[in-house]
Amino acid sequence: MSIVIRTFVIALLFAVIIFVLGANNVFSIKDDIADFALDNSKVSQEIERNTNRDAFFGDLHVHTMYSFDAFIFGTTASPDDAYRYAKGGAIKHPLGFDMQLDDPLDFYAITDHAAWLGMIRAYADPDTKPGQLDFASDLHGLNDPENLNTNTFVRRAGLFANLLTGELVTPSRNPLKILGAYLQEDTIYGTSAYDRETHHSAWRDVAEAAERHNNPGEFTTFIAYEFTSSGPGQSNLHRNVIFKDSRAPIQPFSIVDSRNPEDLWDWMDNLRGLGVESLAIPHNSNGSNGQMFKLVDWAGNPMDDDYATKRMRNEPLVEITQVKGTSDTHPLLSPNDKWADFGIMNNRVASPFYSSPTGSYVRNAYLRGLSLDAEFKINPYKFGLVGASDTHTGAVSDKESDYHSKIGILDGTPELRGAAPLTKAFKEQIEESGSNVIIRGYTEVGDQEYIDTGYTEWGASGLAAVWAENNTRESIYDAFRRKETFATTGSRIKVRFFGGYQIDKAFDQIDPVNFAYKNAVSMGSDMLQSGNQAPQFLVWALRDVKRAPLDRVQIIKGWTELSGKPHEEIYDVACSDGRKPNPETNLCNDSGASVNLTNCQISGNSGADELKTVWEDPDFDPNLKAFYYVRVLENPTCRWSTWDALKSGEKPREDLPATIQERAWSSPIWYVPDNDGITVSNILPDDV
Repeated sequence: MSIVIRTFVIALLFAVIIFVLGANNVFSIKDDIADFALDNSKVSQEIERNTNRDAFFGDLHVHTMYSFDAFIFGTTASPDDAYRYAKGGAIKHPLGFDMQLDDPLDFYAITDHAAWLGMIRAYADPDTKPGQLDFASDLHGLNDPENLNTNTFVRRAGLFANLLTGELVTPSRNPLKILGAYLQEDTIYGTSAYDRETHHSAWRDVAEAAERHNNPGEFTTFIAYEFTSSGPGQSNLHRNVIFKDSRAPIQPFSIVDSRNPEDLWDWMDNLRGLGVESLAIPHNSNGSNGQMFKLVDWAGNPMDDDYATKRMRNEPLVEITQVKGTSDTHPLLSPNDKWADFGIMNNRVASPFYSSPTGSYVRNAYLRGLSLDAEFKINPYKFGLVGASDTHTGAVSDKESDYHSKIGILDGTPELRGAAPLTKAFKEQIEESGSNVIIRGYTEVGDQEYIDTGYTEWGASGLAAVWAENNTRESIYDAFRRKETFATTGSRIKVRFFGGYQIDKAFDQIDPVNFAYKNAVSMGSDMLQSGNQAPQFLVWALRDVKRAPLDRVQIIKGWTELSGKPHEEIYDVACSDGRKPNPETNLCNDSGASVNLTNCQISGNSGADELKTVWEDPDFDPNLKAFYYVRVLENPTCRWSTWDALKSGEKPREDLPATIQERAWSSPIWYVPDNDGITVSNILPDDV
């Protein structure tokens, strides 16, 4: 090679490097920060603060058209549409009917999947650069108006099952893309199907939509996304990442960068060092096959204190309930809890395989944390609780009587959800397609046949709730951090929970809440030992006036012996209609509340508008670490599957629960003996 040619090649290579590095003016694009505030100014308006704090309800897990799966499911709702819905407006379901909340929410976060953000929508449009790729032709026109119907069910099911293979994950054959991916540590850029501008444009819209709709004092939004990872055997390890304010990276960290949640935490810590605060919320631990709350790190090594502090710094909350089941506990883990069999999804997420309960449920994680405490290790599982929907239509469906699906066209009718009998025509359509993708088979109940997709295990759940001084990002995010949060299955139940030693007279005060804040600790906190005094707990639950009355309030206690052996106990602490707990069982008798299954009318002769008490632990041992959290139960009401059947003119399936008891859970209070020297309640980043 001549000197001239060699020099030209070197110069060209150098120019390419400069171009690639200069394109975004960063070495690692994932560390580049933007302030998405539309006017780049701070809110100056002073919002009135309530020192006793108000309850605010919202959803921190919502998908729109930019999520790869939501678009395949037929969702065309934008982040703007989703925020309008949360504020009380009506938007369209992919099948064309209106979706609208009975009452607006207080806060909302769009959490579209970071991986391939906006890409599927681009592939479906033949006029875009990504849409001109060879493999994209299968997606063309997918969500054109004429294709938004149940006739496309099979096509969509096949696309969803097969999409995350092939071109999406195949390395590009373009050497410039490979070089750019390497130099900018941007792994996804090196795949053949990735278009950076499409991805960044979608993320900008997600972030700027949050800014457009954030209205301090009235409605709060958060810039957010979902980190969609999995462990061995398709075990769910998904997290939602919530940013505190308008500052966020220009490209979110995704599974393409790493499947390891510990790498996500490192990235979050790095951003925190650059002034960007965030937290992550794990969800669907029930489908993790024991991986979400295991006792070793990603590499299989025993957890150490560095792991625990990093996890708690980045993950102070966990989602306990959503459409894909409830993760409080499992009957196999809590055989003496008669309410444990609620919202059970036995399989891993998007998989027919069984999910092991141990290490997959919240209560078990709390007990594991105490056992680690007994080994003189920092507890990595001292998290607070929230609920969410995980809707993929942009619209949370928080009411059993109006459950309009999670995944758009794929479960958008009673027939597709398995609540109404399968029609002969639809079965023929499925079988003629030659594909039973997503369909496990068919189930015969009595003389009727139903489609089996696994969706009968799902539910109309749930919501996140906080106690905050006002409805602003700052106040609500602070509530997240101190874990003064609670979760509901959809009802706007309000739950107060305090622990202390001199609060037995709280309800004799003019302002019992103010008294409790001054003399006790609230949910999410540590309660330190006070001699040999048994702690007292103030519990106060108010019903959702548009839902069923309250049945009972329970305190769930978990503790470990000095050896680390775990135990749990359920106490009814307040019951409706004057019922008192049986001293032998600690439970009240059944209230006799009933539901007419022909029209879903509930009995009006039982239940309470509020339940409150100050309870003292009768089995307290001052030397043993323990946690306490509240579970509130409504009177029974019709389950969504019963509503679906009745609306379809059919009898409810006999093999499905006809009713449910909607509920709420508080974040725990942890009791810490004096002999404990290492337990940390709130491992907070600096300056949060």
